[in-house]
Amino acid sequence: MAKRAFYIVDVFAEEKYAGNQLAVIRSAGTLSGAEMQLIAREMNYSETTFILSDDIKDGGYDVRIFTPAEEVPFAGHPTLGTAYVIRHEIQKEPAEKIILNLKVGQMPVTFESSSKDPDTLWMKQKQPVFGRVLEAGPVAQVLNIEESEIDSRFPIQDVSTGLPFFIVPLKSLAAVKKASINRDKYFELIKNTHAKAIFIFCPETYNRENDLNARAFVDCYGIPEDPATGSANGCLAGYLVKYRYFGTDRVDIRVEQGYEVARPSLLLLHAEEKNEAIDVSVGGKVVMVARGELL
Repeated sequence: MAKRAFYIVDVFAEEKYAGNQLAVIRSAGTLSGAEMQLIAREMNYSETTFILSDDIKDGGYDVRIFTPAEEVPFAGHPTLGTAYVIRHEIQKEPAEKIILNLKVGQMPVTFESSSKDPDTLWMKQKQPVFGRVLEAGPVAQVLNIEESEIDSRFPIQDVSTGLPFFIVPLKSLAAVKKASINRDKYFELIKNTHAKAIFIFCPETYNRENDLNARAFVDCYGIPEDPATGSANGCLAGYLVKYRYFGTDRVDIRVEQGYEVARPSLLLLHAEEKNEAIDVSVGGKVVMVARGELL
């Protein structure tokens, strides 16, 4: 393989060495899919992204996303982190918006300010699609919690804004902290479902200024627990609006994630229902950690 630049960034992080780690590989157009998968497995983060070219195509940059196990059509923190790298390492000038051409389609990322180090990046996600509803009992067994710890006022449902997750509402932070995956029951549960990943949340938080606490279990993609999951939080934002979790058709909230894996993360969610459609955006900060070169 020819030498090519790579970057490591922390996404949805308030400071270095927090949030969700991402490796971004530049000038990757000559790599095969198999080579990309090998590199993603070597990096061994939740995802590694590959910017195929520094050149714009159809208004955006062609990008592929790989977990250690397989390629995925969309993921949240790779979208924000890759847009950050493009702006600071490829364009090297202020830009209000950068578009990524992903397998799921074009994904726009906007920057909250045009200053040298903008505080927050936002990605507008696809309209949420609501699918299958699961019974609480089997899900409780998968999560190693009591069925009574699931909030029965709201459904356990497959939701997708580009990548599907089962959204599971829990009653307390104690239940969220207690949860762990029974792998045998998990793989049995997802054998015939569209969504494979599980995203749990509750209205109690570690930090008072935050609105919800969440965890993501993504064993199906080779990731036992993801520290900060932009795609799942987009699904959650749509879910919160659809079921009026906060009693309104609009949410502007802060979600904390990653505390159980020592990667505290903060995700900003905005969603609003308009004309029977739900617009979803997820935001957060990105911090550059390292630059290097693949040999």
